[in-house]
Amino acid sequence: MNEPERCGWCGADPLYVAYHDEEWGVPEYDSRALWEKLVLDGFQAGLSWITILRKRDSFRECFEGFDPERVARWGEVEIARALADPGIIRHRGKIEATVSGARAYLEIEGSEGFSPFIWSFVGGRPLQNARASLAEVPAKTAESEAMAKALKKRGFKFCGPVITYAFMQACGLVNDHVTGCPCHAKVKALSPGG
Repeated sequence: MNEPERCGWCGADPLYVAYHDEEWGVPEYDSRALWEKLVLDGFQAGLSWITILRKRDSFRECFEGFDPERVARWGEVEIARALADPGIIRHRGKIEATVSGARAYLEIEGSEGFSPFIWSFVGGRPLQNARASLAEVPAKTAESEAMAKALKKRGFKFCGPVITYAFMQACGLVNDHVTGCPCHAKVKALSPGG
């Protein structure tokens, strides 16, 4: 009997396969974890996701465990240290965006909660798509456009609608595992009302 095939984007790289099978599309509700994933998606702009996955531990070390309170206090000394770190993507604009994003995160977390804010763009529940192939998956949606606009208004950068849609897929705000992938049903079952 043939085993169902995973979503084709993950290929055969063991790190990518593990990410696909265990993380991608699983609903994430923890505010700090959502912020970390949004930052990493911003760093991914112009690069492949596997590059970010391979450097994720280094990113976590460099950005102090993605502790937004600590990163929000960064100044030029910490930014220069990050720019010298070969374990991450050394892009000044993205590093500075992480610092300003930490400050924006803290404002949202303090007023309404970052997780409720993020999940509001899908009505608080994961959107369940039923796409048979990767060709049917859009690069952005009305929800990702609304999220990008709201994030930018709050002070975030590197969060256009394509990045926010990738973030929504990764964090389970939308289930975009293709219907033939064994993870489609698994992720659906993890979702409220799944």
